[in-house]
Amino acid sequence: MSQAAPLDEAAPALSLAAAGADGLPVWPAHAPLRRPPADADTVTLLARALGARIRPHLTAARIAPATLPGCDGLRLFLLNDDFPHDALSPDEMNWALNEPSYWMFCWASGLAQARQILAQPELVRGRTVLDFGTGSGVVAIAAALAGAAHVVACDIDPVSLESTAANAVLNGVHLDLSGDFFDLDERFDVLFAADVLYDPANRGLLPAFLDRADQVWLADSRVKGLTAPDYAKTDTVLSETRPDLNEFDEFRHVNIYHGQRSGISGHAC
Repeated sequence: MSQAAPLDEAAPALSLAAAGADGLPVWPAHAPLRRPPADADTVTLLARALGARIRPHLTAARIAPATLPGCDGLRLFLLNDDFPHDALSPDEMNWALNEPSYWMFCWASGLAQARQILAQPELVRGRTVLDFGTGSGVVAIAAALAGAAHVVACDIDPVSLESTAANAVLNGVHLDLSGDFFDLDERFDVLFAADVLYDPANRGLLPAFLDRADQVWLADSRVKGLTAPDYAKTDTVLSETRPDLNEFDEFRHVNIYHGQRSGISGHAC
């Protein structure tokens, strides 16, 4: 069984990031939000390092950079398009169900939020942004590309944060990383969260989001009619998961919700 290489050892670009106490990449303080995108050698090394996270469990899996449609050239390291989803062994199926690697997909709701940000950069330009449940980091990266002043990508999955760091290098942006929303001391201008309400227990996070940020944007393909104080549905948009999972059409319709603290004015378009 191959052993995954730490990303800061796997690629020169991540020598910018020292390993933190928990083994996660930590960017230097006050790093610029934009830097040159990764070169071809770095892309190869990053893809190899991320692939090593899943190949012991999914033998036919590969990780490669993919350009997202409608996102102004934004790229992510994702699972190969030709991965045989319907030919998993029992062990592979068990691993996929019990240790889901959400980071190797760009889910429809995250893609919808990235498109929203890139189409309306005024939502984040010059602002501090938190991407909750970042997964691949697509929303955080879109915010950085759109001119946010400071972006934090938060996820409880350490490998998700590794993937996010790699995807930030791929796109030439800087992100700060956090593994615990409740450990963050900073207040944010805007918080984004995609596909986090599928578990009803997570509805309790909605007040906490507004305690931490003036504006909250939610995207969810599975929650059709959210009713919560200070939140309102603003739109339903068509999107898709990459690579394609052949999901039901209903999951391609992503609902957009806007939350706002009382007394705060902002964009709700």
